[in-house]
Amino acid sequence: MKFFLDTANTDEIRALLPSGLVDGITTNPSLIAKSGRKIAEVIKEIASLVSGSVSAEVTATETKAMLEEGKYLASLADNITVKVPLTPAGIETCHSLSQAGIGVNVTLCFSAAQALLAAKAGAQFISPFVGRLDDIGQDGMALVSDIVEMYDAQGMATEVLVASVRHPIHVVEAARIGADVATLPPKVLHQLYRHPLTDKGLEAFLADWQKTGQSIL
Repeated sequence: MKFFLDTANTDEIRALLPSGLVDGITTNPSLIAKSGRKIAEVIKEIASLVSGSVSAEVTATETKAMLEEGKYLASLADNITVKVPLTPAGIETCHSLSQAGIGVNVTLCFSAAQALLAAKAGAQFISPFVGRLDDIGQDGMALVSDIVEMYDAQGMATEVLVASVRHPIHVVEAARIGADVATLPPKVLHQLYRHPLTDKGLEAFLADWQKTGQSIL
């Protein structure tokens, strides 16, 4: 499974790139607004840092304007994936952009029926929002499972990109189910490392080694 970082903070991206764990980036207008910078400036810088997909989201709601914004965003770098919402206009835009050879990430997916439409329209990625479903008492990971099963049964090439990830269990469950990608806030990626027994074991090893008075080098 690929890991994307869900951030527009280029310092966070640079800090995590040496780990080899970052396969791509997802952004949205809210994340870019927090940076206080211009959208084109941020997207170009991010795209220069990573070789994988960088999702950049349109802000328009009508098809014509979505297409214009999508084509502009795609022109900023070769690895841009245009992010559109799962609305009638978004699906139409997805179809047009996909036909033009531009990768599309259809976002704000909350049902398997919506995911089917996105795949039919040629989406490169579908983004089910698991955390937001959990927030209203529904099972976000059950949706991911349904989409993976449906795409496999139909031989659909659209990749399942699990979004609205809140904690490490979401990531592990997504991997177990067979999702293609999980997009993680940097905080959640750091949490994947942690376990109290790892910390305890390392402390014991280091304490024992210090008693020897030796140095490896």
